Amino acid sequence: MIVLLPPSETKRTGGDGPALSIEALSSPALAPLRTELVDELVALAADRPASRRALGISAAQDAEIDRNAALRTAPTMPAIDRYTGVLYDALDVGSLKGAMAARARSRLAVGSALFGLLRADDPIPAYRLSATSRLPGRPTLASRWRPVLDPVLAGVSECELVVDLRSGSYASLGRVPGAVCVDVVAEHADGRRTVVSHFNKAHKGRLARALSSTRSEPADAAAVAGVARRAGLRVEGRGDHLTVVVAA
Repeated sequence: MIVLLPPSETKRTGGDGPALSIEALSSPALAPLRTELVDELVALAADRPASRRALGISAAQDAEIDRNAALRTAPTMPAIDRYTGVLYDALDVGSLKGAMAARARSRLAVGSALFGLLRADDPIPAYRLSATSRLPGRPTLASRWRPVLDPVLAGVSECELVVDLRSGSYASLGRVPGAVCVDVVAEHADGRRTVVSHFNKAHKGRLARALSSTRSEPADAAAVAGVARRAGLRVEGRGDHLTVVVAA
């Protein structure tokens, strides 16, 4: 089983790994587009106003541009340790020990606008690029990633069950045939249900923790739901789609 996570805008700084080696990353079929995007971001960083427009940031966030300028030389750390924020706090992979930690790091993957698909231990630098970013004079990231990422994700899903926890913009970068997809809704006292936004990430992080560390090997959506329920989550299923229901 592979648990496919969205990335986060926030990332840890620093690292103790060597500079980025695209050839060292998993899914080598993605190397050409990874190289193009890294080169484009490094070049774009020389023009701060253009970088702000492309990345959707303000002048107060110019440190993000500095990160992109240093993509080729900055230290790296494993992808699963690089990303931060609500989902990754709930996942808390660093607190897992022994066999649970090994299982989690073998199962976790991240969909990335810069690298396409990352496995947990792929060494990456800090960077700024979102699925909705628009690099000047270039097609959308979805139109660039889909032709190369779709076949890679299809190959993964042929071998292992994929639980896709990505948000819509990242799911648009590449499709996963047969994936188990998950959303989160809040149930109110009167029975109404509404989409959970911010806390969606926390509940997906809890689900990712349960799935990535379990000793069982879920083979379908029903088995995934079973793992989630044993972890204390309320889950409903319809085909390959699961809904986590939380109290409003």
